[in-house]
Amino acid sequence: MNKIDVLSDNPKKIGVLLVNLGTPTAPTAKALRRYLGQFLSDRRVIEIPPLLWQPILRGIILPFRAPKSAHAYASIWTEKGSPLAVITQNQAHILQQRTPNSIIVEYAMRYGAPSIKDQINHLIEQGCRHLLLAPLYPQYSAASTATVQDEAYRSLQKMRWQPIFRSLAPYYNHPDYINALKASIETQLEALDFVPEALLLSYHGMPVKTREQGDPYYDQCIATSAALSKVLNLKVITSFQSRFGTQKWFSPATATILKDFPAQGIKKLAVAMPGFSADCLETLEEIAIRGQQNFIESGGENFATLQCLNDSEEGITMLESLIKQALSGWIKE
Repeated sequence: MNKIDVLSDNPKKIGVLLVNLGTPTAPTAKALRRYLGQFLSDRRVIEIPPLLWQPILRGIILPFRAPKSAHAYASIWTEKGSPLAVITQNQAHILQQRTPNSIIVEYAMRYGAPSIKDQINHLIEQGCRHLLLAPLYPQYSAASTATVQDEAYRSLQKMRWQPIFRSLAPYYNHPDYINALKASIETQLEALDFVPEALLLSYHGMPVKTREQGDPYYDQCIATSAALSKVLNLKVITSFQSRFGTQKWFSPATATILKDFPAQGIKKLAVAMPGFSADCLETLEEIAIRGQQNFIESGGENFATLQCLNDSEEGITMLESLIKQALSGWIKE
């Protein structure tokens, strides 16, 4: 049976494709060279002309950064593999169990496997004529949401018969998202054996020039923090992590603020990362390991890294609600 036969037999199938950043296939230098090579070659991520950037990337950055990143990934790797991949797969699996048979839920990675192209083709082969792309980024950025959509559009460009296509909107201040974060954060705070003096909300950093060029990411992160500060009975502070290169980045920097907090009288701290839909290298290694070490060595006493929404009941219920809203008109209420 060819693709046209499948589509004709199942005209009402709807595909939902969850997409996250990506992950190497193994915590090795070889796997990291391949993964970082793809990630850092994306023009949405590194906005330097390839003729100038690629020799630097291939000749300097990858040979030195790949082994270092491999060591970092090894510190968080699980028996099932990369936490990000495992969690995203679980999210798709649980959502599939909670949706009608007419909806097929799959997941993909922008960098690495399974690819967006392969998963779109897989959904079409299963008879999906309507497709919802769901980038798992609450706050929109050209380097995250837009590049996911770019990759999906590149796949669609090659199709003679394209599916009807939608993309999930950023949900940085959506009530369902804020309520899910509130419930998750409060539950985790109650389980701690100390009372934090502040809650640090750490988001992935971006160069300042991206905002100057019209990217709404910074403002949407601030809007998320503002919404959470209204519903949480705790001092909320915002910072930005994961700096790279020599450009001016959003501030304050998470690494700097963690070192400065103890001297400012904040010695009991909890950190949440509401820009990440699943725990990954940036949350589990950069914050939970290196961040905690820097805080304690600077005089901090208690430190807790709160889990992302992941595949928790709060997180899944939120995604289920957002997807249902995005499918309005495609499914019967």
